[in-house]
Parts: sequence; C-alpha cells; structure tokens
Amino acid sequence: MKLSNPLSHGTAGRLPAWMRAALAWSVFALAACSSGSNNAEAPAPLAACDPGNAATVGECGTVLVGFTDADGDFLNYTVDVLSLKLETAGGRVVETLPLRTRINFTDYVDLTELVTAATIPPGVYVAGTIRLDYSNAEVVVEANDVAKDALVVDADGNALAEVEHRIILSDRDRLVITRGRPSLLTVDFDLEASHTVDVVSTPALATAEAFIVAEIDPVDSKEIRVRGALLDTNEAEMYYTVAMRPFFGSSGDFGRVRGNVTDDTAFEVNGVEHEGVDGLRALGAAGPGTLTIAQGTLDVDLRQFTADLVLAGSSVPGTDRDAVRGNVIARNGNELTVRGATIMRPGHDAWFHDDVVVTIGPDTRVVKAGHPNAGLDISAISVGQRVTVYGEVTASDAARVQIDATAGAVRMHVTHLAGLVKTILPGQTDIALQSIDRRRVQVFDFSGTGASSETDADPGNYEVATGNLFMTPLATGRPVVVYGFPNAFGAAPPDFEGRTVVDFADVRSTLGIGWGSEGTLAPFLSIGTDALVLDNHSPDIGDRHHIKQGPVLIDLTTLPSGTVIRPREPGRNLFVLKTTDSLQLYSDFEDFVTALLNEFDGATTARSMYARGHYDADTNEFTAYKIGIYLLEP
Repeated sequence: MKLSNPLSHGTAGRLPAWMRAALAWSVFALAACSSGSNNAEAPAPLAACDPGNAATVGECGTVLVGFTDADGDFLNYTVDVLSLKLETAGGRVVETLPLRTRINFTDYVDLTELVTAATIPPGVYVAGTIRLDYSNAEVVVEANDVAKDALVVDADGNALAEVEHRIILSDRDRLVITRGRPSLLTVDFDLEASHTVDVVSTPALATAEAFIVAEIDPVDSKEIRVRGALLDTNEAEMYYTVAMRPFFGSSGDFGRVRGNVTDDTAFEVNGVEHEGVDGLRALGAAGPGTLTIAQGTLDVDLRQFTADLVLAGSSVPGTDRDAVRGNVIARNGNELTVRGATIMRPGHDAWFHDDVVVTIGPDTRVVKAGHPNAGLDISAISVGQRVTVYGEVTASDAARVQIDATAGAVRMHVTHLAGLVKTILPGQTDIALQSIDRRRVQVFDFSGTGASSETDADPGNYEVATGNLFMTPLATGRPVVVYGFPNAFGAAPPDFEGRTVVDFADVRSTLGIGWGSEGTLAPFLSIGTDALVLDNHSPDIGDRHHIKQGPVLIDLTTLPSGTVIRPREPGRNLFVLKTTDSLQLYSDFEDFVTALLNEFDGATTARSMYARGHYDADTNEFTAYKIGIYLLEP
C-alpha cells in the first residue's frame, strides 16, 4: 500500500482557504489511499457520546453522506450498498448506514441523493470501508438502441459478488466530526470512468476499474434530493423534518434532516398542489409518517437544505399506487410508450424495464413541473416528454409491462435535449436533434406531434421556442443542450418550449481513452506544469478514444494534433492517480504533474484516462475540473 501526501510539497500555504479546509477520500476495487488537507483543530473523542443512548446522544456529531454519479454508458446500474463504516485514529469503528440500501446510480447523473445523516462520536476519522453486493445487481446497457443486460466483472473476467472497498487516509486527511456541526461527504461513482463495456457479448460485459471518489467540497455541484418519512413541521420558522429513507426504501430510518422551505417552494401533497406556507400546512395535516421526496439545494457552508419541490403522501411514486418514470418515445391516441422505465410498486423494490405501455384518458390528472394548478389535460403530453405516471400495473412479464393511468396521473418533468444548432431566429432556435435525456433520437417516433403530418416534429430541424433566451450567432453548427418541455401533442410547431439553453461554450464534455490491458509508456507528447498534451496517434490506443461534447462524439485519433488538457482556472479541481493498490488525490495541478512524472519511471504504464470539463473544438483544448489516470506499476 502506497501512502502519499500530495499537498505537502510546499503548496499548502498558497492554496485558497476553502481548499486548505477541504477533505477528499476515495475508494476503489481493492484499496484506496487519499491525500489532501484539513487544518481545522481536531477535537478529542468524547467517550460520553453514545449514539444509542438518549442521555448522551447530544454530545455526538453528524456526518451527512450523499451519493451521485457521472454520466456513463448504462441505462441502469442497480446494486446493494451493505455498509459504510468509518474508523477513528484510535481504532473506534462506527457504521453510518443502519440498513442495506439499494441504489440505481444512473438516477443520479443530475442529482445527489442524501443517503444518511449518521450520528457518530466526535473525533478524527482516518479510515473506513464500504461494502457493495452485486449478487442481485441489475445492470443494463444500450446496444443498437435496445436495452441489453450486462454482467459486471473484474479484470480477470470473474463476476463481482460482495465486494469490500478499504478506505485508508493519510495523516493529513482528517474527517473531523465535532459536536453540533454536521460534516458533509459526497460519494461519486463515476460509471464511465469505472468501466469498460463490451456490448457485443451476451450478456454485455462491464469490466470494473472503479473510480469512486468522495469529497467534502465537490467540484461539480448538483441539485440535492432528500427522501424520508415526515416527523414534524414548523410554520413559524418554515421548515419540516424527516427521517431519511433514501432511494426507494419502504422502511428504515437513516437519520434526521431538516428541509427549509420558502414562499416559492412548490408542494404536492396527496395529489393537491400548494405553495409556500400553505404547502407546509398541508404537509403537517398529512401527519407524521407521511413519505416525502424533496429536491432543492444544499448550502455547503451552513449544511442547510432548502427545498424547491416537495412531494408527499400519494404524490410520492410507488407509495400507494404503481408508478413508472421514463420518456415518452411514441404516442398513439391515448396510448403512450415510455422508454427507460423505472417501475415502482408499493411494497416492492423498483426495477427497470426499457419499454412500458401506458393508457391515459380524460380523467387522467396532468401536472407540469413549475406550472402549479395549470389545469392541463392529456393533450399536454407529447413525444420526448419525461414523465412519472401514477396508475395500476395490469400486465407484467419479461416481454411487456402495461399501466392503466386512466384514473391516475402524469407528472411532466423538465426534459433535456442535445443537438447541434442549425438556425438562430428571434425567439427560436432550430437544432439537429441528437438525443433526448441521453437516449438517441432515433428511438423516438414523432408521429402526431404536429397539427398535421406535414408539421410533425422533425428531429433534423427541431424547432425550439427560446423566448428571451440569448443565443450567440457563433453557436451555429455547435453543440447545444436545452432544458424545457415538448409542446403539446398535435400542436407543433414549435416543437419544444426551451427554459434554459446551454450553448457550446458551456456544454459539459468528457474525455475517455484507454491503452489496452498492458498500457503505454508514452501516453503524452508532453507533460507540463500548465497542461498535458495527449498523443492522439499513439499505436497503443485501445478501443476507447473519444471526447463527448454534449451530443457530439469526437474520435481522438482523427484529430490532426495532440489534444491539450489544461486545469480549470479559477475554480475547484480534482486530479486522481490510481494504481493497483493506491489512489492519490490532488487539488493542485502542479503537484499532480510532479507525481505523474515521478510515476513514469520507464516501467510504469498508463492504462486509461478520463477527464471532465469543457472542450474547445477550434483550439483542440480540453479545460478539465476532473482528471483521472490509471497507472500499471511493474
């Protein structure tokens, strides 16, 4: 095991304050080591704290743990998390998860789910373990636009079962827990960086090389999701408290979290919409034990969660009615085909089925996110729309799942488009549509979306109403991501109501490259303190060699020169060096480069690399806030 201290090379004094206070810790398939700094004074452990003793629990501290993911090749990646333990310098071990919990990591590309608020003794935590169980895993990839089951295996091709990941922290990496102030930890299971997927074999094979990174101060902020059973409400101070029950759990108490609300917080309680204090009052009337789901933001400094949307009671999918979530890929009259479907039934684990047939009718209630009490009917539901459907499963087998929602409801969610800008007009942008919520546009049937077949939505020239949203003329021909809603069924054009437009300058990009099982001695043309220059034409490059810029997939080997990879400035960054038995984390690019040069000793090879950030196709430069390199030592 290699322990290192990347921030000890004379750099701590020039780091910004937030970085000096940051703690990052990581886990991966065999073992992990981490490096960083935390200059807070470490409290002595309080022997009086016993989380199970009401008389002394007030002397304890709290750690909030959230799970998230980065976008990858998976339609579904569901495993059981059995345990997450932390260990003090004195050897005291505490469990932060009271029960095993089942998680689909693909649900959390755009979200972070708070998993537990564990009450633990104050002290300095220097190590830990996390256990995952793949024996009942549900993993699905997309092959030729069709869902295909996948098996997760190790580097030797052995199917993963129960795996324990050891977490080891160096002396400077201190998770400091103090009385009365919660600490926050976000665990990012980067599916794309962690797997190489072979979709040709049956089942598909996902070879795990896990990059699982956790941070106190995440470099990539996301919306927070909190699920739990109501404990109480406070109208005077505008908050409510829940006992967390993350993901789709039907029982259990994973700790207390307070949800602050504002006058603009939207509520739906037992199918009735409210806002602000009226919603909080309705939530209180529903009573303790009412299940809730909230989405909102977390103030990292104050550790305060504020909800933008709260669903409660029967409005929570799978509480007392069957529910399905996915995207409408076709509509034929009152029949919807929903793809990428997660099915939730009362008393059952959620499961994935790629296509579900939904029947709607005149009595189906329709709700649109951000449009409370809009009085919508089923005509509002069009092709492409991301939905949650509440109803009754009437057929369920391996070939077909059907849901009757004629007496149920449909909640319309914000939908994500990705494409290339074709034409920019006042109040409208036409795009060559390439994907909807990360599914290729070829799977969508736009028949019936227009007033006539001649005006049906055309993905080759998809018309997006942008209102007052600004689009620079330079965006023509460039990638774009749009957030909003498809227009009502039969009402196109325009085809889509854009709420947010992210043009090419800000579209998130990912870089992934591999050099085969043996790796390469020379992955870069140059390694400097300001940038890495990738050798895009190395003969050792394997099957993976791309940049994903929004919807655009760029083959690195077709570029005329080496891609320049620079750190983001300003902003928080995270750079990772992984070997067979260590994982070293850096926030300073110079330290990262120094360590990388030390590793390349003539025998160590680079097996794979990933980066996340923004790509400029004009200059062939990638500005990264995350870089991970997997090294093979002799």
